[in-house]
Amino acid sequence: MTTRLMVTGSSGFVGGHLVKMLAEDSCYELCALVRRLPEHPVGGVDYQVLADFLSLPPHYSGFRGVEAVIHLASRVHVMNELSLDPLAAFRQVNVEQTVLLARSAAAAGVKRFVFISSVKVNGEHTKPGQPYLETDLASPSDPYGVSKLEAEEALRVVAAETGLEVVILRPVLVYGAGVKANFETMMKWVKRGIPLPFGAIENLRSFVAIENLISLVVMCIEHPAAANQTFLISDGEDVSTTELLRRLARALNVKDRLIPVPGKVLSATAALLGKPALAQRLCGSLQVDISKARTLLNWTPVVTLDQALDVTARHFLAEKN
Repeated sequence: MTTRLMVTGSSGFVGGHLVKMLAEDSCYELCALVRRLPEHPVGGVDYQVLADFLSLPPHYSGFRGVEAVIHLASRVHVMNELSLDPLAAFRQVNVEQTVLLARSAAAAGVKRFVFISSVKVNGEHTKPGQPYLETDLASPSDPYGVSKLEAEEALRVVAAETGLEVVILRPVLVYGAGVKANFETMMKWVKRGIPLPFGAIENLRSFVAIENLISLVVMCIEHPAAANQTFLISDGEDVSTTELLRRLARALNVKDRLIPVPGKVLSATAALLGKPALAQRLCGSLQVDISKARTLLNWTPVVTLDQALDVTARHFLAEKN
């Protein structure tokens, strides 16, 4: 017997991987809510076009038979923000539309709603050796993080009022085959042999491979103990920026060219250049504790950091050739 699932955000990095994996699993029947049909649709996926969740009609027929919704669609961090009121723009998509989708799902009899939130709900940095816990006081520092926190709070209200089982996942930076943005930029630097002043960074950061994130998402679709719980998610191995770049160099089969500039010097320089956030990402620590998922769900990461970096690097090299 198959379980019918609905996925939003299938055009994104995480959503694309998730849809491909679920479509290959005979245990699941999959539909994806999309704003437009993809150029290269995944075989076996029932794509349903919807302009946005605000246009979701009452008693939407697409929920028929759906047992769980995996909600990835969101307004993400914007490098060059054009909105005059960024928080309002984030709230409209990440809060209002999420709540509308959840309430519509609950009204249609959907049992579970898996919401992909963000570690940014917890905050932007930790002290080394003091990782975030799910029970820590939330401390988002930007409109994106605030909107994700507000969405989490609103979904808990929906759960209490309707009986919809809500599961919230807060991933750290996700990487894997086809990753873009800052992670891809790092790989380009390392591959080109550019000397980088990151050879003496003593921070600790958590990352999560796409394979590990998806494995927890799948577990949270049906595991009884996941209902109405929040989980932080990472690979379970934290590394410094220096160590990450060294391992990336190994995975890319090149020599790392890291210059040992102290982190404090880099942070001070970045501040003078008006780039304190960049310094925080490169020199600051951000760790999460995944003990809750390990103990409550008996979940464990399915790949190691090195295994996932190898897969990521192979895909990167294949694309560049």
